[in-house]
Amino acid sequence: MHHTRHTTRRLTTLALAATTVCALAACGARDGGPSGPRGHGPDAAAHNAADAAFARGMIPHHRQALEMTALAAGRASSPAVRNLAAEIAKAQKPEITTLGRWLTSWGERVPGAMRHSGAHAMAGMMSEADMKGLEKSRGAAFDAAFLRLMIDHHEGAVTMAETESERGAHGGAKALARRIMTTQNAEIATMRKLGDG
Repeated sequence: MHHTRHTTRRLTTLALAATTVCALAACGARDGGPSGPRGHGPDAAAHNAADAAFARGMIPHHRQALEMTALAAGRASSPAVRNLAAEIAKAQKPEITTLGRWLTSWGERVPGAMRHSGAHAMAGMMSEADMKGLEKSRGAAFDAAFLRLMIDHHEGAVTMAETESERGAHGGAKALARRIMTTQNAEIATMRKLGDG
């Protein structure tokens, strides 16, 4: 009788272990295997390489936009340009935080500060010459340069967001990509009107 209870308990333990292994295997398959999350918590949901690439690319892209908008306060002559710059900064600062949190939860490296260069893998990024030219300009010249460069910058972000929307797997990242597409396309339309005016 004792031997039977021991055998039953052992079989139950083995069954639970097998169930756990199966559950973990299913979870790994659902998350895309090796490219699935290595972190914990609600942000470590199923993601793929496209999600990681989107987050790694959008963080420095947004950081450069913040550099550009910071120049507007003391250089722009148009209140509309200054207000637009403030709105862009307001939207993108928390997005940088969110993207960094996702990368951390996925076991990915958060990009550090980067220097501007003549060539960028990310669409719409400004070169060092572009940024220096913007820093040196004032008044109406700044307004015109800011609008031209920020339109290019936004168009690059929209392209990146479109790729994430099509290829990503992480629900939050795909939702953010759709929001970027909506917000920045609207801002592009506004900037084109301001530039024409």
